Amino acid sequence: MSSSPSRPPKRKPSNRKPLLISAGVAVAAVTLGLVSWQATAPAKNPARSSGSGSASAPEAGAGAGSSADPAAQLKALARREPGDKLAAGRADAPVVLIEYSDFKCGYCGKFARDTEPELVKKYVQDGTLRIEWRNFPIFGAESEAAAKAAWAAGQQDRFAQFHAAAYAEGSKEKGFGEDRLTELARQAGVPDLERFAKDMAGEQATAALRKDQEEGYRIGVASTPSFLLNGRPVAGAQPLDTFTEAVEKARAQAQAAAK
Repeated sequence: MSSSPSRPPKRKPSNRKPLLISAGVAVAAVTLGLVSWQATAPAKNPARSSGSGSASAPEAGAGAGSSADPAAQLKALARREPGDKLAAGRADAPVVLIEYSDFKCGYCGKFARDTEPELVKKYVQDGTLRIEWRNFPIFGAESEAAAKAAWAAGQQDRFAQFHAAAYAEGSKEKGFGEDRLTELARQAGVPDLERFAKDMAGEQATAALRKDQEEGYRIGVASTPSFLLNGRPVAGAQPLDTFTEAVEKARAQAQAAAK
């Protein structure tokens, strides 16, 4: 797989600040109130690729950079809502991983297939980790449609199954037209497909999508997948070891803070 990230269609120039992406570092820094995500592989694995797509991001808003402690603001983005349909794990888990992703993003699919199941098995199931997904479509109309479909599947408690079906090997190559999204819902075991279609086209799905997008843009996210792990930015489909080390460190910090 090439280390060069794929990019969405070119857009007209604007005054938006682009996300800074480079190869070689897994963790990004918070600078001048704007999250600068620098995605590369860890030093012991320099050849690994990381990013998938990028898009122009608006300037950071007041919510992203006005605090003297921007890292604390990023950590506070964890919603921890017990009934969140787009989350897995305990609401009070000591570590929260927020994922900004696009269903047409190849590296998002790689993370979903290769890394995420291992994190769920090792950390979500024992109560250490909570994963909260944010729909962040950057590849056009089909990306947005897939995001709304995932949200609609979640309203019937089938988000995880839809997520797995949409990110299955070869799935994105089939596109995300209306019939295809219905088929994915069927594969995910969504019980009421009529309700699914209605929810997908409804105002609530649009509002939920916009909420996720505005949050991501506000903190400087402009490529997928991008992550916040207890407020610490991590960009790209990093190797499992990178996430394991980050979770272990965040858990140790949370335990120390609780003493």
